[in-house]
Amino acid sequence: MEHEARSARQLWVEDERGRRRMPDPVRDAAVRAVMITSVTLIQAVVAFYCTVAGAWLAFPMTVTTVASTVVATWSVLDVWITRQVWRQRNGVVSEPSSTARPSIRTRRDEDRAETTPLSEAA
Repeated sequence: MEHEARSARQLWVEDERGRRRMPDPVRDAAVRAVMITSVTLIQAVVAFYCTVAGAWLAFPMTVTTVASTVVATWSVLDVWITRQVWRQRNGVVSEPSSTARPSIRTRRDEDRAETTPLSEAA
């Protein structure tokens, strides 16, 4: 009887969240960035300990840590770029707001339309 009660109860219950799941390309870029950043931090710690210990590996680790920092910075920037590109292509519909100014050509055409009937009437 206890076994039947356990099987009737759900093991996993999903909670409703306010935020939706990230798109796949953005999530891929974020996972890549986390992996690269974690490897860079591990390299920095190893370089520090090698420097403190006076090991020969200190200089090569420091050089690779500097290079990895550049790569990690780019990977984090790639997450932001991928997110913006995905939003432009698939997500947000871009429309000018009500406070957006009309283009110069539109204003010029309107001005010409207003002045033309006056000169013809005279």
